[in-house]
Amino acid sequence: MADGTTAHRVVIIGGGFGGLLTAQSLHKTPTHVTMIDRRNFHLFQPLLYQVATGALSPANIAAPLRSILKKQKNTHVMMGDVTGFDMAAKEVLLRDGTRVPFDSLVVATGATHHYFGHDEWADRAPGLKTVEDATEIRRRVLLAFERAERETDPKIKDRLLTFVVVGGGPTGVEMAGAISELARHTMRADFRTFNPATARVILVEGQTRVLAAFHEKLSAKAKTALEDMGVEIRLDCHVTAIEADHVLVKPDGGKAEPERISTETVVWAAGVKASPLGKILADAVGVQVGRGGHVPVNPDLTVGTRADVFVIGDMASCPDAAGKPLPGLAPVAMQQGQYVAAAIVRRIKGETPKGPFRYLDKGNMATIGRAKAVGESFGIRFSGHLAWFAWLFIHILYVARFENRVLVLFQWFWNYLTRNRTARLITHERPRDAK
Repeated sequence: MADGTTAHRVVIIGGGFGGLLTAQSLHKTPTHVTMIDRRNFHLFQPLLYQVATGALSPANIAAPLRSILKKQKNTHVMMGDVTGFDMAAKEVLLRDGTRVPFDSLVVATGATHHYFGHDEWADRAPGLKTVEDATEIRRRVLLAFERAERETDPKIKDRLLTFVVVGGGPTGVEMAGAISELARHTMRADFRTFNPATARVILVEGQTRVLAAFHEKLSAKAKTALEDMGVEIRLDCHVTAIEADHVLVKPDGGKAEPERISTETVVWAAGVKASPLGKILADAVGVQVGRGGHVPVNPDLTVGTRADVFVIGDMASCPDAAGKPLPGLAPVAMQQGQYVAAAIVRRIKGETPKGPFRYLDKGNMATIGRAKAVGESFGIRFSGHLAWFAWLFIHILYVARFENRVLVLFQWFWNYLTRNRTARLITHERPRDAK
């Protein structure tokens, strides 16, 4: 068993999908693994939108890293904030002054929101990457309905009951569909001074179709499903301003004036950029970050000339066989984590990695609403109930701990039968000026 002194020291930064799979794949290997994360839990990010709309509670989709890895005697979990790297000494620097030595370093700290030069929009249009993001969005959405119950001015009431989701990828589509279901079904009898079904949900997408990464037929089906749920879709449009009481949406091309949409609740799902730690690592290794702050990696996922430094997941700029960057999806990070673990073990044995990393694309899936989803796998396209049940099965399969799977499965079953969302809690409410 590794004792931490003679074993090969592997430091993994980030307890997301890539980092966790790397650590788990190094179980029972001649390594001593140190996992460092600012949080003490692994978060199942694909279900954050369900926390944001009250379908699940945060504890349903998160599990303590120490609990997940407690049976791995060669693994040490450390909660800390990484601020830099000493590549000459082969050490990771933490904010509290701790220096963690490594023989192999794996950096997998993911991505954050990208506002394309408008960082001032962050407070007015939160994204969806953390538990705090999800609970803040939930607070804003639910508080909008609560304030509408007491509002007597029709214009202000309409503004409160208008929700704008920016970005038509999987996250944006899922959020728009979930907010629509929340208003039209879950809360249909909860209020007395207005009908929640009158709420407007507007999805703004800069491309010509939603779910642009999917086949055109699936994109069209997703668009139809959203419209059947009452979601208004603006395609070929970009947001040009986000203010406290409205957004401006301008159609691409032509000279059309921007559309002013009165709203106080905006959700950002339009883009991501790599964790800021990527730039720090790139500078330490001597490479330039790419677009969106992603770190360019070699075919074996190492960085620059360093055979002992790996970057995986959303941080990495890793092209596929056709030269197109791999998407920031959980399956990509998980496969990369398994590949890196195997590469480290082979190098300990004095062997070389088994060729470059190759991602096996098993397909894409996105849920739109109750029994509404689209999916494609190995050239087969499917939608409706079949896609929805497949989406449920796959997401249950990847939730970290058994008890979490049982809780999520039961909650989904109950939600399906009753259309209820039991986690509709307004928490961390901040004082705000009277309108």
